[in-house]
Amino acid sequence: MKIRPIASTDRPRWQELWQGYLDFYKATLAPEITDTLWDRLHSPEVPINGLVAENSDGQVIGLLHYVIHLNTWNSSSICYLEDLYVDENIRGSGAGKALIEALRVEVKKQGWGRLYWMTDTKNDRARGLYDKLAKLTDYVRYEYPL
Repeated sequence: MKIRPIASTDRPRWQELWQGYLDFYKATLAPEITDTLWDRLHSPEVPINGLVAENSDGQVIGLLHYVIHLNTWNSSSICYLEDLYVDENIRGSGAGKALIEALRVEVKKQGWGRLYWMTDTKNDRARGLYDKLAKLTDYVRYEYPL
C-alpha cells in the first residue's frame, strides 16, 4: 500500500470515495461545495490538504483530508483530520491506519503541535481503529445552530 498526496488526476476516483463518505454519514452537499473542496485541496493558499491510499495495483482505495490551523494553546499550528474514508469493500485492509500514520509522520515533520479528529459516537468500526492509535478525550462538541 502506498500513501501519497492527492493529485489532480485522482478526481474521478476521489469523487466516488467522497460520495461514499457522504452516503455513510447520510449527508448531501451541493455539487458546488464538492467542487470547492476539490479546488481547495489543490490550492497552495488554502490550509486544506489531502492524502490518498493506493493498493498494490495503483487504485485509490481511501482518502484523508486535513486542515492546518492556528490555535490559542500552542505557538505552532495544529492539524485537524477532518475526513477519512476507505472503500467499504476493502475496509480492514489497513488503509485507514496507514493514512493516519502517514499524517502523523507529516505532523511531526512539520512541527505542528497536535493531531486530532472526531467521529460519530456510533461509528464503531472506525472507533475500534482510533482507540488503538489515539487517546479518547473527555471533550464534548457543541454546534450553535445558525
